[in-house]
Amino acid sequence: MKTKILILLCAITIGMGNLTVSRANDDDIATITDVTLVRPGCFLATIIGSAVFVIALPIAAMSGSIHHTADTLVIGPAQATFTRPIGDFTSLE
Repeated sequence: MKTKILILLCAITIGMGNLTVSRANDDDIATITDVTLVRPGCFLATIIGSAVFVIALPIAAMSGSIHHTADTLVIGPAQATFTRPIGDFTSLE
C-alpha cells in the first residue's frame, strides 16, 4: 500500500513539472489600473480643476498667468484623461 502511494506521489510530482502557471503581464495590470482608477481620477481632476479655474480666473487675469493656470488646472488633467495612451503613466510624472 505504501509503495502504491509513493509511486502515485512520484507520478504526480513528475506530471506537475510540465505545468505552466499563467501570470498577468505588467502591461495587463497597468491597463486595468489605468481604466478603472487613473482615468476616472483624471476626469474628476479635470472637472474640479475647471471649477477652480473659473473661480481663480479674475486673479489669474490680474497677474497675467491665465495660460499657466489653465494648463495646470484644466489642460493637463484633460490630456491625461483623453489623449494619453492607455497604460502609459510616463506623462503623469
